[in-house]
Amino acid sequence: MRAYRVLIPTLALFAASSLATAGLAQAEPAARVVPANAIGLKQSFAPVVRRAAPAVVNISSKRMVRQQVDPFWQLLGMAPRNRIEGSLGSGVIVRSDGVIVTNNHVVEGGEEITVALADRREFTAKVLLADPRTDLAILKIDLPAGEKLPVLTIDERTDSQVGDLVLAIGDPFGVGQTVTNGIISALNRSADPNGDAVSYIQTDAAINPGNSGGALVDMDGALIGVNSFILSQSGTSSGVGFAIPAAVVRRVVEAAMGGGHSVVRPWLGARLQSVTPEIAKTMGLATPSGALVADVWPDGAAARAGLKQGDLVTSVDGGPVVDAAALNYAIATHRPGEAVSVGVRRSGGQQTLTVRAEAPPATPARDERLIAGRNPFSGATVVNLSPAVAEEVGLDPFGKRGVLVIKMADGAAHQLGVQPGDIIRAVNGRDIKSVNDLTSAVATPSSVWQLTIERNGRQVTATVRA
Repeated sequence: MRAYRVLIPTLALFAASSLATAGLAQAEPAARVVPANAIGLKQSFAPVVRRAAPAVVNISSKRMVRQQVDPFWQLLGMAPRNRIEGSLGSGVIVRSDGVIVTNNHVVEGGEEITVALADRREFTAKVLLADPRTDLAILKIDLPAGEKLPVLTIDERTDSQVGDLVLAIGDPFGVGQTVTNGIISALNRSADPNGDAVSYIQTDAAINPGNSGGALVDMDGALIGVNSFILSQSGTSSGVGFAIPAAVVRRVVEAAMGGGHSVVRPWLGARLQSVTPEIAKTMGLATPSGALVADVWPDGAAARAGLKQGDLVTSVDGGPVVDAAALNYAIATHRPGEAVSVGVRRSGGQQTLTVRAEAPPATPARDERLIAGRNPFSGATVVNLSPAVAEEVGLDPFGKRGVLVIKMADGAAHQLGVQPGDIIRAVNGRDIKSVNDLTSAVATPSSVWQLTIERNGRQVTATVRA
């Protein structure tokens, strides 16, 4: 059978409509300690749970969904109706003033978000920042004056090892707060070895629907990851769960607390390729490990540091680089402006370069516009493609310039099936390389439109009559 990636909030239908550095401290019975060996397994995880559990919350969100009606019933006058759809998940308090981190997919599209604390009080939350790329969202609840909430320390140390004991705390199936235990099964897991996906922590601690956004904690009761999804053939836990590492969580929280509405990810400025067994053989490598530099962005961070096409990046800040995704992740966890030490194999020799972490260039300027008028793209919001925009939406920053659709409203474009993520390449035989090109091309009335659109790397040309 096929295993599926399952995002893990519980879905339900409703009838109507400065980072904290310590957790909640409590006295611990001297006779009970965290297991340290096989004999210790007969003892208890309760001291860790007492520190961590009060900072884990339940989150519910509601959104309006338009329910389609069978065409037969529409003939009898029954119109489409709206229904309220909800999702349940978990969250972690990371600041005592009510700042909470959860998964973006738990609250995405939510019009009403409710946070239930461990003491069963409920608060309405607002979204400070939502980042689909990392699947993290930062929420804020308003507390009574002077109140401080229990928090979890964000532990972004890099000394976690496969086999370390961990606890997963959340609200699976909406039954109430639940704790499961397991180990770290693997580190630096990535869905795309050539991409820049988060290098997840894999765990066998049971994670089920509703655990999304909950805490993965170590034996110090500190947050080492936010539980995000599972791989399963049944939709329930099969011991293959994935958590977003604490280093990523901290960067997103910092962005939100700095007033940002998006996360600025430092960019190496190089197109990378993972080393396959075949490439390793041709390069005389003992193992297929590292990231091969296939191209360098002119005057980017990599170019200024002296990185060249054909270089093999073997380490970052002293840690080994397994593949391209691991390198991109390591760069992205730095703050803009920080110096990054990069180990490079060149012409059989080894050297170390210093790369300055920086945001991808926003050239050409974004120039965001909503297309209006009588044309096939009416209702679409578009921007110029640049490395910054490409990184923001997960496209190849080295791709060709063009115009990207980022949002859709009612209009001709929606009716034609244009989608966010589409790249407009040509209109009536005219190449579209900028938003100015597009607005100029659609300003001239036409009874027949010939459109070329790129979607998921494939170009399609269609003829549309006005």
